[in-house]
Amino acid sequence: MTPPDVRSLVLVLAASSAAAILSRVHRRIFLPTVVVEIILGIVIGSEVLDLAEADPYIEFLANIGLVFLFFFAGLEVVVKRVPRRSFNLGTRGWAVSLALGLAIGLLLDFAGLDAEGWLLGVALATTTLGTLVPVLSDAGLLPTPLGTAVLGTGVAGEFWPIVVISVFLTGVYGAMDEVLLLIGFGGIVVLAAATALRARPPRVLRVLRETVHTTGQAAVRLSVFLLAALVLLARDVGFDFVLGAFAAGLIVGLAVDTPEGAIVRMRLEGIGFGFLIPVYFVVTGMTFDVDSLLTPTGLALAALFLVLLLVIRGVSSLLWLRELGSRQTASLAVFAATGLPLIVAIVDIGTQRGAIADDVGASLVGAGMISVLAFPLIATALARMAAAPATELAPD
Repeated sequence: MTPPDVRSLVLVLAASSAAAILSRVHRRIFLPTVVVEIILGIVIGSEVLDLAEADPYIEFLANIGLVFLFFFAGLEVVVKRVPRRSFNLGTRGWAVSLALGLAIGLLLDFAGLDAEGWLLGVALATTTLGTLVPVLSDAGLLPTPLGTAVLGTGVAGEFWPIVVISVFLTGVYGAMDEVLLLIGFGGIVVLAAATALRARPPRVLRVLRETVHTTGQAAVRLSVFLLAALVLLARDVGFDFVLGAFAAGLIVGLAVDTPEGAIVRMRLEGIGFGFLIPVYFVVTGMTFDVDSLLTPTGLALAALFLVLLLVIRGVSSLLWLRELGSRQTASLAVFAATGLPLIVAIVDIGTQRGAIADDVGASLVGAGMISVLAFPLIATALARMAAAPATELAPD
């Protein structure tokens, strides 16, 4: 058995730690941590310095990080407390984005692009809410109607793509069998969620409370066990692990949706965002095909994908036009087009299953990186421009 490459692991952890610091090194410049992690992974990987490589042990940690990424996507749906109307409107907007994305994706596939049209359509219809929330909070936009619209659009742009790719990537059974299995899996998830909310034996609750601040950490251990169990169940049934991880996040989010549960969420975030998820994104950088991206064709594709992100996700904002007005709707469109973590994950999974070529995936990820760097800044500027006339018209 080959021993683990400890040197590479240390370098991966060093890149992960440096990314957290560099992303906040300047108060006025916001750098998404995930972008810095990928860039540092590229630097230490074979494309630049060739200091580290992803051996099977590091790949295993990265895969667990990917599982936790989808787990927290499910958790966020509950934690963000998005009003039902905003989520419903965001869902309708996402359906419009998906229809447009699938049409464009199929056209590109037909034109000879080495990627399946459905995968391109779903990837271009995602939104990265985790990157947007800190930006909205710092700009004071979170409690505003625009902030509510971004939350509804963002949650829908994370929730529904995960469901769709889980079904599309199955391909084990016939269409009707997959629908029946999905309904059955959903029933198990609903039953587990109901049990987590209602069946709370006093003795179990006492143990959970008593171990929150001790080495026992029963609530954290049960959460991780549930995550592993649902991922295993999804895999054994024939669905992609994504669905199991996301469902576990929903259930845990509902179970810890209490003042005491905030501590449990912090502990889980420490495991995920403090360790495993950064490893996944650094390893993504280490295996990133920079050479393909930096060709004329690769750069042209990245520019095309960036425009398509803006068009496909931006069109969903039109549903908010009457409520927000033209300028804030434009801001929402740019916020909604911000996408990277899910794009990286979809490209990664699609590449493993032969649904997208490495060079096309590199251009798609490159477009996602530019979107999280530029779009939040542009959208915030548009929001401030929209607020300026109202301030000028306000009475002294």
